[in-house]
Order: sequence, then structure tokens, then C-alpha cells
Amino acid sequence: MDYLKTVVPSQLMAERGANLVVINPGSANVRMGFASQDVPFNIPHCIARHKNDASRLLVRDQRLNCRAGSSHNAEREKSYDIIASLLNIPFLEEVSSSENPSLPPKMGRVDSLSSQQNKDDSKLTWTDVMDKSIKSSTSIERPVHSDADEDPSQSTSEDGNRPNAEESKYKEMIFGEDALKIPPSASYCLNRPIRRGHFNISQNYPSHQVLEDLRTIWNWMLTEKLHINPKDRNLYSVILVLGETFDNREIKEMLSIVLGDLGFSTAVVHQEAIAAAFGNGLSTTCVVNIGAQVTQVVCVEDGVALPHTALALPYGGDDISRCLLWVQHRHRTWPSFKTDPMKRPMDMLMLNKIKETYSQIRSGSFDAVAPVHSYEHEKSSGHQKTRLSALSVPPMGLLYPRLLIPEEYPPPPRPWFQDCDDMLEDTWQTNDGLSGNGGLGAWDSYQMLPTRLKKFDNIGLIEAIVSSVLSTGRVDLQRKLFCSIQLVGGVALTAGLAPVVEQRVLSTIPSNQPVERVVVLQSGRNPLFIPWKGGVILGVLDTTRDAWIHREDWIKNGVHVGSGRKYKDSYFLQSQVMCYYNT
Repeated sequence: MDYLKTVVPSQLMAERGANLVVINPGSANVRMGFASQDVPFNIPHCIARHKNDASRLLVRDQRLNCRAGSSHNAEREKSYDIIASLLNIPFLEEVSSSENPSLPPKMGRVDSLSSQQNKDDSKLTWTDVMDKSIKSSTSIERPVHSDADEDPSQSTSEDGNRPNAEESKYKEMIFGEDALKIPPSASYCLNRPIRRGHFNISQNYPSHQVLEDLRTIWNWMLTEKLHINPKDRNLYSVILVLGETFDNREIKEMLSIVLGDLGFSTAVVHQEAIAAAFGNGLSTTCVVNIGAQVTQVVCVEDGVALPHTALALPYGGDDISRCLLWVQHRHRTWPSFKTDPMKRPMDMLMLNKIKETYSQIRSGSFDAVAPVHSYEHEKSSGHQKTRLSALSVPPMGLLYPRLLIPEEYPPPPRPWFQDCDDMLEDTWQTNDGLSGNGGLGAWDSYQMLPTRLKKFDNIGLIEAIVSSVLSTGRVDLQRKLFCSIQLVGGVALTAGLAPVVEQRVLSTIPSNQPVERVVVLQSGRNPLFIPWKGGVILGVLDTTRDAWIHREDWIKNGVHVGSGRKYKDSYFLQSQVMCYYNT
């Protein structure tokens, strides 16, 4: 303890963080890095595998398409009208009547640009899917993709043998953002192992393939990004920072990957909410983690997550991006490009970039001129500078989720839920050998039984925060939590979101609750990396290591007595964290 009071943080990181790898997997991205790094590598959590069967779909994504029915569209229109009224955004008919009748309604000024004019830095480029290698040949053979009219005498030596030539073949696997930018004509299958905070298991994407893709993606990052030789991984330990949406079997499988398949010596699991709290030097806070596909709300008291306060909302930044496209189509500002983020990952990348650059919450009609690209055709991708309208509306979908229409996924096959090994929670058994949840196995009838995390489809972010905090039941704790709301995740960077959350939460708290103030704390770090950084701090300051799982024990027993999710002496750990921040 005295050492922690005097040591410089950078020295502590160098001493204890060099052999610690922190992995924070999410639905859209995975953040991975050494504990000694300032920020992790943030890579799209996907893999594309080459398929020789040309009859299959080309760039295929493992998800169902979103098909909004008439009832969904009616609810979405109603939500839009409510948001437009609150933000003082003119309705379409008001805008149309005030504009020049000769112009198309709400088209604004569009500057068309040729492909040779002003090359735009925001344009995405297609991935080169060919793996070129130098090959020496002793026979006269044509190289792949060679010109049929090429003179053979130009490519052979005097003795009739070919010199070293370049051989091209398709890359077997492509990872990260490159996998999202594969040309439509290339025969690849795009897989995303995690969806909406769970393994993306379906009839077309079996569990063994999901686990294999996870292992392959993480192994690629460890080798190519962190440069850790597989033979040396027994010298390293792993900290898994996992969201509260993952169930116990999913956590068990990820531990098996890092300890069994990837060969790390020890591992520990930390809750994302606790890591986010310590990432900002807090011990008591309401963590609101707005990710790409899931929003989680969890209250933390004295370094311990309160399980009855945890809520999961099935929407996030990706839904805001798709809503941005819908709003532009509604205002007739989007160019005549066939933009389909559900079928073309490149379109989703473009929408995410536009959202991150221009979207914000503010009163009044907020427009911006942005370059919009077309990725419908590989060789001729046109682009236009377009005036985008009502950019404040899409992020307000967090408060009015009926504005957002999530994708639908097939349910996982039932055999996936037959594992009754509850690894991270203390369970009790009845005399008949069944678990104490009404006489049903831990994974039986999974679709009907409530999980650890309460899930709500139609409540907004404000209602979720208020419900989570009030469920603590103690006035003194509620006051602390309402004055310590922490927004993390990529969407937390949205300008104007924090003031809106403060104002709306305060007005939503019932009048009989003695709460006078609501404060959203400003983060000193990038909100996207706060949970990862919290995992770094927890790993570096954890000197006891009593909750760490050893590879030999895991392979031998498959279970571990104890939990990496809680600390026996949370007050001691808090003092360690505060010493870290004060030095």
C-alpha cells in the first residue's frame, strides 16, 4: 500500500502492465492491447472467409434483413413528430411551403462532383483481396490473370524456363475493417461472432463456427497487432472485460479460448460496468454504456455492481446510423444512390463516419453539408456533396426508441442452452438435483426464463436510467447515483447528449422522490476506451491475484472456485485506485 502511494503511475504500468493483455470484446468492435498502452487497438469484430462455391452469396453477412412493417413505420413517424416538436424542427410541409415551388421539396443545394474533382479523404477504398507471392517456375505456364494476348517470348528465358513470376490467389481470411470493404464481386462470407451482446448463433452460423471465428480474430490481433508469438503466450496474462449481456456459458467459452486455444497462463473476468467506474476513478456511479448495438445501464456502489439495477436496451450507435439514412430519405436530401447498410458493409461504414462527424443534439433545424459516396458499383463510385437535414433527430432515438428499428435474428438452436454449469454465480441445488429456479435446469426454457440482465425493448434511455437508480431503494444512494451518471461507449461522444440526459432525467424522476440534482460527469478520457482502461487499472493494481484462473486448472477442471467479478475487499481496491489517480 505504501508503495502504491509513492510510485509514479507510468512506472507502475511499465512494471506490471507489460505482460498483461486486456481484451474488451463488443458486438461491432473488439478493443485489445497491452496494459502498458495508453489506448488499445479498436478493430471491427468480424472475419471474412473466401468461398470457392461461386453459387453462394458473395459478401454475405450473418444476420437477417430488417423489414419494417406498416405498424413500425407509423410508430417511427409518430416518434419523429414528437422529436421535431421538442427540438423546434420545421415539419416537411412547413419547409415545402416556404421554399421556391420550382425546386424539389427539401432538396437543398447539391453540388455534383466528377470523379476527377477534389479527391475526398472520407472516401473508402475497396480491399485488395488478392494475395500476391513470388513463385519460381521451371515450366512454361501462364500466370493467373495474365493477358491472353501477351507474347510468351516476353515471359520466358532462353532455356524455355519461366523466371520468378508473381502468382495471385484469393486471401483465405480477411479481418477487421478490411473485411467490411471487400468488393461485392469477390466470393467471401462475412461473419460477425457477436450480435446485440450475445454470440451470433443461428441455424446458418453454428456455435462451433462462432467460437472458431472468435479464436481466429483474437489470434490474428495478438499476432499482427500486439506481435505476441504463440510460443510466448504462456508468459502473458489476460484480462477479459465483458459486458453484462453475456451469459455464463458465453463467458466460459471465451475463457476456454484465451486459456486453452490461445495459450495464456492466467486470466480473469471483470464486468464492463465495474471497469468503466474504475476507469474514471469512481467507486459509486450509474454507468450508462451506449455501444454499437446494445445499451447497458448498471449502478455500481463501492466498487460492486448491483445486479438488480442492470438493464439492457437492444439499440445503439449502429441503429442511430441507419436512422440517419431514414431521416434523409424522409427529407429527400439523400442522393439517388442505392445505399443499403444491411447488405453492403461499406455503406454502413460511410453512415457511421457521417454520424460521428455531423450528428449532434441541439435545438432548431441543424443541417450540414457532407460528402456522400456511392458504393453500389466497385469501379465507378460516384459521390456528391449533399446538405443533410435534421441531424439532431437520429441520436434522439435513444430517448424515443420507436424511432429505431433493430434487426431481427433467428433464435439460437436449443442444444446451445443445455449447459447447466453456472460458472460465475453461486447457485443452489434442490433435493431432486434441479436448480432453484422453479425446478428447471439452468438453461432449460431459456427464452421464457428471466436472465441476469433485465431486457426492455421499448423504453428509452431516460426511463432506463431512472428505473435503474430508483431500484436501489435507498434515498442516500439514489442521490449519489443521480449526481454521478457516467456515459461511456462511442455514442457518448455525441455533442449535446449529456445536457439532454441531465434535463430529461431530472424531469422524469417522480415528484415524491427527494432528488434535486442530476449530474452527468465529464470524462477525462475517450468514452469509447474507458471500460478497457478500467480493466487495465484493475489488472495492474490487483496484487492478490486470488481470483485469477490458471491455465492448468482450467484445462484440468474446466471450472474455478471464486469469481473475477467481485473483490472481497472493495474498499482496499478503491484506495489503490485513488492512489493511482493522485500520484
